[in-house]
Amino acid sequence: MGSHRHTGRSTAARHARGVTATALSAAAATAAATLGAAPAQAQPGPPPTRASVDRLLTEAERATEAYNEADERTGTLRAELRRTQDRVARGQERVNTLRGALGALAGAQYRSGGVDPALELLFSADPEQYLEKAATLDRISLRRAGELTRLTRAQRLLTQERAEAAATLAELARSRAATARHKRAVEAKLARARALLDALPLSERAAHDRRSSRSQRPDLTGVAVSGRAATAVAAAQRALGKPYVWGANGPTGFDCSGLMQWAYAQAGVGLPRTSQAQRYAGQRVPLSQARPGDLVAYRADASHIGMYVGNGQVIHAPYPGAAVRYDPVGMMPVSSVTRV
Repeated sequence: MGSHRHTGRSTAARHARGVTATALSAAAATAAATLGAAPAQAQPGPPPTRASVDRLLTEAERATEAYNEADERTGTLRAELRRTQDRVARGQERVNTLRGALGALAGAQYRSGGVDPALELLFSADPEQYLEKAATLDRISLRRAGELTRLTRAQRLLTQERAEAAATLAELARSRAATARHKRAVEAKLARARALLDALPLSERAAHDRRSSRSQRPDLTGVAVSGRAATAVAAAQRALGKPYVWGANGPTGFDCSGLMQWAYAQAGVGLPRTSQAQRYAGQRVPLSQARPGDLVAYRADASHIGMYVGNGQVIHAPYPGAAVRYDPVGMMPVSSVTRV
């Protein structure tokens, strides 16, 4: 029974790994294609604009969330591999113990049964003692059969665990490669965005810098908030002014989903790492019913996320070069609102 249940778990785990590996491979391919499309050097064409800088920053943020997903998966696989390797070690120890016990039983049976039982009874000086000995031999035989069955099962389970460890190790290598590809994509897009920003006319660059440094506190008078949402909102407010750092989840820097994860962690709530996963981390509510602490996901692909704080405002980590700040909830198309 134990072996059957484990086989089901192993099959389910392999299926889950296969689905995740396919998703990661598709994400990596998309990032690689986009990265390849970005020119390494400035090419002749229309002059750079703030819109082109913003577009690259948006693409970098999407690549950051893909990096976060791959990095989180890598961490999960490392933990899974450690657990599987521990099970393999325990299984090998059990197999060794069973083999030793079986060998001891075989030796005892050999020493007790080296002469034909009928002849041993015929020449025995004490038939009653012999019969007791024979009964003991039968019990040893039964124990040996039981130990052999247990050893066979333990060996079969050990083989399954080793196969699972090998599969996890192979997927871990693929996940590490995907993480590295996403990292290169983010860095390339950010470098391109910085180059375009430096090439902007001074007035355009100054306007972008003013927008990046916006941090005025909105009027939140009368906004009621309590419980873990209040703790998360207070934590997000403490992060105001801290820099956007891609792939970071605090406490000195944040990307958009990293800020949400960190803020709710201060309230004892564990959120997934990516904005795409965070939008499913609670109950969906209409934007018109948003309350402080609700997560507001943006764009159709939920590649950006912020925290509603009341009076039509969110706190979020906007993009590289900008600090954590307040912005109107309608700053970009809202795709969902989630109450944690």
